[in-house]
Amino acid sequence: MLKIGLKNACWLLFFCMNVISSQSKFNIDTSYTVNSTFNKEKFKFPFIKFVIKQKHQEVDEFKDVIYRKVGSRELHLDAFYKKSNNIKPGVIMIHGGGWKSGNKSHMEPMAIEIASKGYSCFAVEYRLSPEAKYPAAIFDVKSAIQFIKDNAAKFNVDTTRVAILGCSSGGQMAALVGTTNGNKSFEEGKSSHKSSTNVQAVVDMDGILAFKHPESEEGKVAALWLGGSYEEKPEIWNQASALYHVDENTPPILFVNSDIPRFHAGRDDMIVKLNEFGIYSKIKNIHNSPHSFWFFDPWFEEMVESATDFLDKIFKVKNE
Repeated sequence: MLKIGLKNACWLLFFCMNVISSQSKFNIDTSYTVNSTFNKEKFKFPFIKFVIKQKHQEVDEFKDVIYRKVGSRELHLDAFYKKSNNIKPGVIMIHGGGWKSGNKSHMEPMAIEIASKGYSCFAVEYRLSPEAKYPAAIFDVKSAIQFIKDNAAKFNVDTTRVAILGCSSGGQMAALVGTTNGNKSFEEGKSSHKSSTNVQAVVDMDGILAFKHPESEEGKVAALWLGGSYEEKPEIWNQASALYHVDENTPPILFVNSDIPRFHAGRDDMIVKLNEFGIYSKIKNIHNSPHSFWFFDPWFEEMVESATDFLDKIFKVKNE
């Protein structure tokens, strides 16, 4: 029989109680993964293939950088940036997963490819709905933007040229972050960061623009993040919809969409508003694709090309 002293027994008990306590704070939802998505879509798209992550010698990687602490909770980002003497436009990248699942590693293949084309890319971790309700995740992303700008020299970033790119629920968040440029009600009190949360471009990949809309089919998953159903929290559902925040401070937006209407709910209404303010927007349709087209070939290259072509145009990038 294993014998341990009283002191060690107390320490073991303390350690186990803390592990249990930390694990019970919130449940980690692993329902949205690349593998689960592949298994779901392979019957409809039998030609689907996993994207093979490329290695570019000119791209530096710096992973699990702590950008924020909320109490004892640490939030991290992964940085991918091209080795160069010139500063590059920054791209903040937000993963999808219905606001309740997914993680920053989902953005890595795309981040590496876009970084290889002359950008500094950042895949951001944020608090999901089992851990924290809206607007916590928006505050997290805006804090990441400030952290990246504050440390621009380290990451080779031009703070005057920063874009936010998101996929699915991450696309919804990216659009909301972009349309709330300068909106103090979306700033979380006092901050230790010196930089602004403003971005100069948005790439929304199949992320909704309005939670309550004729094309939208949002229900329990959205309610989990927003703290209640539309009937219970109509003001929050509207507040979280980028469509209702478009103003003269909104940056140019690229909408990269599958053919599934529910995932671009509110897009056409938003374009009408953008046109009223003279703000540039563009739609890129990825035809005959699943919703999560960014994970797979044969759509990955087309998706990356459409995003970088748009960013090159907005940021006037020419082989920097």
